[in-house]
Amino acid sequence: MPSFQSRLIRFVIKHRHLLRFQLKKKDVFDFNTSIAGFREDCEKGAGMFGKLPETIEVTPVNICHIKAEWIVPKGVGKDKVVFYTHGGGYVSGSCSDHRGLVSRIVKAVNIPALLFEYRLAPEVPFPGAIEDSVEAYKWVLSQGVSPSNIVIIGESAGGGLALATLLALKEKGIELPSAAVAVSPWTDLKCTGESYRTKNDVSVAPLNSWTVFSKYYACDNDPGNPLISPLYGDLHGLPPLLLQAGEDDELFDDSVQFAEKAGDAGVDVTFRKGKGMLHCYAFLPAFVPESREAMEEILTFIKEHIGKVKSPDSLERA
Repeated sequence: MPSFQSRLIRFVIKHRHLLRFQLKKKDVFDFNTSIAGFREDCEKGAGMFGKLPETIEVTPVNICHIKAEWIVPKGVGKDKVVFYTHGGGYVSGSCSDHRGLVSRIVKAVNIPALLFEYRLAPEVPFPGAIEDSVEAYKWVLSQGVSPSNIVIIGESAGGGLALATLLALKEKGIELPSAAVAVSPWTDLKCTGESYRTKNDVSVAPLNSWTVFSKYYACDNDPGNPLISPLYGDLHGLPPLLLQAGEDDELFDDSVQFAEKAGDAGVDVTFRKGKGMLHCYAFLPAFVPESREAMEEILTFIKEHIGKVKSPDSLERA
């Protein structure tokens, strides 16, 4: 049974409309919904992560047209990197609204992170995000960082982008990072999983949001393109993966199906189901036991895999 703390958080999120003195119980997205307003709400929500720790330094950097920033523990070099692809349905997300979240990871593992802002839909649909992610990864390599010293992490759409980036790198013959973490990843923009229909009542996401976001990002492209929906890609040769997903989330089946397909392809994949948990529950406040446990699993996974040299057999398979 979910903890009292997680049930309390769920209640607050699900009934946040009452704080705005609104009677409706669930937001509904359509193509008239303001994306600018959605982005503003995401920026405001970043406050839940609190102030940056004093031990963390943030340094802006420009990678061609891409705005990015290093989030670095004081006194630590950049020979190892957490490469972070932020979420936001491919229509929102920024360094400012993810800085607090990423700094939690950085502080805990004592490894710098590169956080970057890929171009967003609907202004820039596919392939904008994946092109920017590959460009940012190549830039990290150009700074002298070994792929074996990189772990790529993303949540939600950013989790899907992290997995799609692996496929794009493999396609281009660029050496893959040592491992990847995808938290509640969006792997199927065709939205075929049963959870898109069965989890509406328990999910806290606005109704139909994923359908709207998918259309904005895929635009006139086939949403089944593996670089849009990594579920449909050739997963052979991918590095070790950690996937986490709350079962009370429309995207739950995206993780289940991707983990199963990755396992069938011989990938070292760990899938953790959050029973009764929400979307991206690992990033809920630390007083939630399930969140604390999921975050500890992520941190342990990073420490175990970053800097781990691949065996000749694994390189040959990739």
